[in-house]
Amino acid sequence: MNVAIVRFLGTNCEWDMHHAYTMLGARACFVWFADSALPKGTDLVILPGGFSYGDYLRCGAIARFAPIMSAVAEFAKKGGRVLGICNGFQILLESGLLQGALMRNHSGRFVSKMSTLRVQSNDNAFLQGLPKGACLRIPIAHADGCYYTPNYESLREHDQILLCYDDNPNGSMHDIAGICNEAKNVFGLMPHPERAMESLLGSTDGVALLRNLLC
Repeated sequence: MNVAIVRFLGTNCEWDMHHAYTMLGARACFVWFADSALPKGTDLVILPGGFSYGDYLRCGAIARFAPIMSAVAEFAKKGGRVLGICNGFQILLESGLLQGALMRNHSGRFVSKMSTLRVQSNDNAFLQGLPKGACLRIPIAHADGCYYTPNYESLREHDQILLCYDDNPNGSMHDIAGICNEAKNVFGLMPHPERAMESLLGSTDGVALLRNLLC
């Protein structure tokens, strides 16, 4: 499986993701934001975490205009799998590939800690094989992670809510931590599964999530 990891100015979690997918046996490569095409044979595109363009405007608002995002959108339109984590999730929302918005944490502070999540839906490639209600320990690290959408009922009706927080560290609507698009091939979440791949890091729960997208 070929995994393309997109780098923007300010991305800082790309090597974590590269390490995670290399551990899982995938061929991972980096793609520069100024490129106009994805590598041939790409099976999965990842927008990793960080602070694209310093987040000086609105998180992900500038990155959405990067040349590579046209290729990512076309890839997704054709059914290709796309995963956005933290800042990558923000970029997917700003690009319209996922619905909703992410705002400042209710506390007004950057939050970095281990978080407990619950699986809300397993009818998708990202969480297939995991039972509904399953508990996952995945770290978070963000200041703008409060998810909101005016179309919550539509998300719920189409089974697009994937993960919810047990402790809601940012004030997200209905505790939402991760969602997908209606076609269920574009996934976004604030927690960092690539930081929960080895017991040394305090959890291996990220393995199940990231491995699923290679199936």
